[in-house]
Amino acid sequence: MAKLKKPPKKARMATVEVNSSRQAHSESAHDHAIAPAKGKLGVMIPGMGAVATTFVAGVEAVRKGIAHPIGSLTQMGTIRLGKRTDGRSPKIKEFVPLAGLNDLVFTGWDIFEDNMYAAARNAGVLERDLLDKVKGRLSAIKPMKAVFDHNYVKKIDGPNVKKGKNKLDLAEQLRQDIRDFKKSSGASRLVTIWCASTETFIEPSAAHQSVKALEKAMKENDENIAPSMIYAYASLMEGVPFANGAPNLTVDVPAMLELSREREVPICGKDFKTGQTLIKTVLAPAFKARLLGVSGWYSTNILGNRDGEVLDDPGSFKTKEESKLGALEHILQPALYPELYGNIFHKVRINYYPPRGDNKEGWDNIDIFGWLGYPMQIKVDFLCRDSILAAPIVLDLVLFLDLAQRTPELRRLGIQEWLSFYFKSPMTAPGLYPEHDLFIQLIKLKNTLRYLKGEELITHLGLEYYD
Repeated sequence: MAKLKKPPKKARMATVEVNSSRQAHSESAHDHAIAPAKGKLGVMIPGMGAVATTFVAGVEAVRKGIAHPIGSLTQMGTIRLGKRTDGRSPKIKEFVPLAGLNDLVFTGWDIFEDNMYAAARNAGVLERDLLDKVKGRLSAIKPMKAVFDHNYVKKIDGPNVKKGKNKLDLAEQLRQDIRDFKKSSGASRLVTIWCASTETFIEPSAAHQSVKALEKAMKENDENIAPSMIYAYASLMEGVPFANGAPNLTVDVPAMLELSREREVPICGKDFKTGQTLIKTVLAPAFKARLLGVSGWYSTNILGNRDGEVLDDPGSFKTKEESKLGALEHILQPALYPELYGNIFHKVRINYYPPRGDNKEGWDNIDIFGWLGYPMQIKVDFLCRDSILAAPIVLDLVLFLDLAQRTPELRRLGIQEWLSFYFKSPMTAPGLYPEHDLFIQLIKLKNTLRYLKGEELITHLGLEYYD
């Protein structure tokens, strides 16, 4: 993340577990810079499949008091302030001014015409008894026609698709959708979060290097402009923050960064960190911390939902594979520890297996070695529910992106690296390697919130307890 400016105030000795070089800043300077979360927050979702319907149904269930928002940092998480001995650990939603769940309103785009209740039934993630209790709200959410091209997602197709003379025209249609929803819903603010399928692998090209080049490419129907980029462009042009929940290139190109900074609209991505990669970013830091070597890491998955079907296509799998492979190299840093991690065999496989549905199973075989090179093994079998793990991530990203949009110091950055905690392949400033370690990511997130509220950053130094 780009360096945050330090207010012009004298440095002083740390009073909590902080780096003594950190300069204090007044609470009022930052607290007053965050605009309040007044009015409704509109949530716009490209892709009303398993993840989106599980998220919206869950929010409705929590609103009704029939479920708890388990897995959501914004709803259940706390943040320590000051010394360990101070006993100050408010809930995050009470510490920073987040939108309330009752203020959320929803819409989306999808290639199928099913309303959100029917789509949730079809996804098969949540039990019918729960869905029926929120049926009224879900049934009222009908998908707008989607921007879709079968060439980018080869395994699925649907009838509810926009037509236009070129991709720039399609972007204009999306912009009109955004304006219409804001008016009809009465929302004062909006966030777009991509919950649609993984697109085929695209490498950055000349079309992605500037806003001018991007718009020219859209007008010319350049094949390097995928549908997700059209959604992102439309959102940013309308001043709407954009989160990318898939490994698609989407906003991770110079043109989108230019647009987000020019218009001061936050962006983040890529690829929700839910199952197997979540476990990897917990275990790999442990091996590195104890300087245990890794000779091999074999990961395979079976998955039967629409995501699994889409990833059965080699092009879409290539996009996902790139996202899943990067975490280990960045965490273990083989160039710095060649004896321990310089010769890892790392393999990732995803297999479409319809009987499993949304209940993904991920196996990991990890070959490690310890003192004097003696080998050991760890085997992990994670029987997880893909959309159940993704739904609270969607909620947190919506609320935190809205917070960033209301915070001048954050929205000017464009990329919200402090939200890396939620992604397999976190976006960063050009030339900056990403942090994949889950615990470093959480420290980064919470310290960003402390910074915004004028609280001391916590590094867990702790020397002051022994003065």
